[in-house]
Amino acid sequence: MLGIYQNDTLIKSYESDEKASEWLPCILEKLLKKYEFSSLIYANGPGSYMGIKISYVCLKTLSIVKNIPLLAVNAFELNNFGPICANKNLCFVYKDKEIILEKNTPSKFFLPKNLKELNQDNDNLPLYFLDEVF
Repeated sequence: MLGIYQNDTLIKSYESDEKASEWLPCILEKLLKKYEFSSLIYANGPGSYMGIKISYVCLKTLSIVKNIPLLAVNAFELNNFGPICANKNLCFVYKDKEIILEKNTPSKFFLPKNLKELNQDNDNLPLYFLDEVF
């Protein structure tokens, strides 16, 4: 998922079932021709290790090249703190201010209508959770 915001309000959204490594560079190329970004925000985890890594590398590169701030939000904020798929059997679950792995059904993600609803953080490093997964 990718959203375009103007004055903190969602004006356009894009979705794809493709892998982030295939979709993100292509959609960013198209959007850079259409929009001038003043900031970039991404979900820095938990979630797909590869998806987070690709998103971070693409957006951090764009941030550096275009001198645009890159901010991060916790992925749980984009699904009402529901379970997030870790692999085909387990999910990341937010319980008692901790993230654990358990069998569960992943919640759907959404783009917020307004960016003011998000806790944006300047610490934009990916949150990788690579505990043992069985």
